[in-house]
Amino acid sequence: MFDSPFGFGFDMFSIMGLIFPVFFLLIFGVIIFTFIKGLSQWNKNNKEPVLNVDAVVVSKRTNTSHSSHANNNMHSSSSTSYFVTFQVQSGDRIEFHVSGNEYGMIAEGDRGNLVFQGSRFHGFDREI
Repeated sequence: MFDSPFGFGFDMFSIMGLIFPVFFLLIFGVIIFTFIKGLSQWNKNNKEPVLNVDAVVVSKRTNTSHSSHANNNMHSSSSTSYFVTFQVQSGDRIEFHVSGNEYGMIAEGDRGNLVFQGSRFHGFDREI
């Protein structure tokens, strides 16, 4: 038992008994929130019409994340996400997450037909 500066004692095990459930509920809450947010975006995209618009590729970017795992042998992995920004005739710019294959086939300055549904990229047919 430890004495606090405020004149009451506390037990280290009772604190751990309180912290563990709070920590567990916090992590569980974050997982549920992320799942609901993803499901909401998926549902919103499904309600949007599939649009075909003329567009120009204005930029491309990648986002690479690294992670390391310390176990018996050091293991690290990396993941790359690919993004392409299109400008449509109204002047609006829209960025989409695309596959690595799509990313490799698209170049800045390409003009063509962009097909999308909400925030979901369906394809880009480049003009020849």
